[in-house]
Amino acid sequence: MNSYSSKLLEEAVNELSRLPGIGKKTALRLALYLLKKDKPIAITLGESLIRMRSEIQFCKKCYNISDAEICNICANPKRNTDLICVVEDIRDVMAIENTGQYNGVYHILGGIISPIDGIGPNDLNIEPLVKRVGEDQPQEVVMALSTTIEGDTTNFYLFKRLKDSGAKITTIARGISIGDELEYADEVTLGRSILNRMPYENTIER
Repeated sequence: MNSYSSKLLEEAVNELSRLPGIGKKTALRLALYLLKKDKPIAITLGESLIRMRSEIQFCKKCYNISDAEICNICANPKRNTDLICVVEDIRDVMAIENTGQYNGVYHILGGIISPIDGIGPNDLNIEPLVKRVGEDQPQEVVMALSTTIEGDTTNFYLFKRLKDSGAKITTIARGISIGDELEYADEVTLGRSILNRMPYENTIER
C-alpha cells in the first residue's frame, strides 16, 4: 500500500492510473516527472488534453475525429470518393494511412458487432454507412475489419446490407493472420492486404 505525503499527488496518480496500460507505479513515475519539470510543461499538457476533449469533433461524413465538421481526408479533393474503406475505429485509419497504399475515403463504424459485449448493429455507425452508400453511389466498399470472429460477423452483416447497393463489396486479403487486429499489423503486410483485396463473396464458405 502506497503512503503518499501529498493528497494532491495521490489524486494525480489515481487519475493517471485510470488510463489503459498505466499501472500505479507508472502513474507515480509520470506524476513525479511532471512535478520535477517546469510548471509550463504540466500546464501545456493539461490545457492540450482539455482542448482535445472539448473541441474535437466527429466528421459528419465518415465519423473520423476532426477539428472541423468535415475531416481532412473527406475534404481532400485528391481522395477517391468512389472507394470507401470501412474500419472499426480511428486507429485503423491511422494504420492504413501509414501504409501509403490507399487513396480512398473511410467510414468508421465505432466498433464491431459483439453480442457477448452487448454490442449490436444499432450501436454502430452502420445505418449512416448504408445511407451514405445509397446516396454517394461509390464503385467499391472495402471492408477492412479485424480478422476475428466479431470482425467476420460484422463483415457478413454489412455484406447483407450492402450487396444490393450496386457497389462492389470487397475485403482485405488475408495477409493479416486470423485473430489479428489491423492496428497491430506491420505496414508492409497491411499495405499488401489493401492492394490485394478480393470480392467478399469469394470468402464466404458455401
